[in-house]
Amino acid sequence: MTLFLIALAAFAIGSIPFGYLVGRYAYNRDIREHGSGNIGAMNALRSLGKAGAVAVLLLDAAKGFVPAFFALGHYGDGGASVAAAAAVLGHCFSPWLRGRGGKGVATSFGAIFALNGFAGAIAVLGWIAGALATQFSSVGSLFGSLLAPVALYVFSYGSFPETTYGVFALALIAYTHRENIVRLRRGTENPIRPGKRPIT
Repeated sequence: MTLFLIALAAFAIGSIPFGYLVGRYAYNRDIREHGSGNIGAMNALRSLGKAGAVAVLLLDAAKGFVPAFFALGHYGDGGASVAAAAAVLGHCFSPWLRGRGGKGVATSFGAIFALNGFAGAIAVLGWIAGALATQFSSVGSLFGSLLAPVALYVFSYGSFPETTYGVFALALIAYTHRENIVRLRRGTENPIRPGKRPIT
């Protein structure tokens, strides 16, 4: 019952569609009608500008960090990992947006920082490396998510719940990026900066 309540609360927090709310109330714009239609930070960058993107990024990361950090202090790594997974699911499948949402990267990385700061840093550095090398945010997201379970395993000294969360998040983020993966294979993926050619 305790784990169920933790998951329910974390899902509710994760489901808050900050990308939509920031666009609607700070910019009078529905972010879903611009760019890729996604409510995440990358589409906020294209649709709202840098300030809007930073706000969405930090708020989405906080949705993962806060529930996982609270649960870690009260229920250990098992409860924290459940909270992390539920928060990311809430973000990706928000009931406020009829089961739609973002791709889960910022929320997942925020949760990873709560589970283990070193692992969170590795995930973010992986995103930066992948994005800089290719100019595709999707590559950075997938690469950072791929490194996350390895980093969680190493820095948590083999914690099964934390490592399991890392594997779960990788699978979920690969799923939410399935269309990006298709576009990457076809060579039609949108770069971070329009008009900027990927590094080869």
